[in-house]
Amino acid sequence: TGAGKSWLACALAQYACRRGYSAIYQRVPRLQEELRIRHGSGAFGKWLLQLAKTDVLVLDDWGMGTIDSMTRSDLLEIIDDRAGNKATIITSQLPVEHWHAWIGDATIADAILDRVMQRNHRFTLTGDSLRAQRPKTAKKEKNIDPS
Repeated sequence: TGAGKSWLACALAQYACRRGYSAIYQRVPRLQEELRIRHGSGAFGKWLLQLAKTDVLVLDDWGMGTIDSMTRSDLLEIIDDRAGNKATIITSQLPVEHWHAWIGDATIADAILDRVMQRNHRFTLTGDSLRAQRPKTAKKEKNIDPS
């Protein structure tokens, strides 16, 4: 926690944007509600096409909360549309070995892992939390002579 996973993912996406590529950032814990809204409004298909065309998709905090069956299927669709064509950055505190249990459906988990793990670069970040309070340095006040 706090090792810089989200910061690094956003830095990579920002670098891509500076080079003329498109990027979308999405926190997975909030994705479930986003998907419900898009399905309800009829905008899911259009959004899925937009995600498929986006050069870099950041899925942050993968595995942080439970997901329902619709979200599992939607995640598979999102990842399947991008597999082999576009970059998907996944940040997670959950080791890959535990993704099957988190996804909750062996078939969908196999399909997602098959697509994600075919072409990947994996980084393991360690160290103290970057969120730890740093001691504040006292600002030196300048005395201005009014004369």
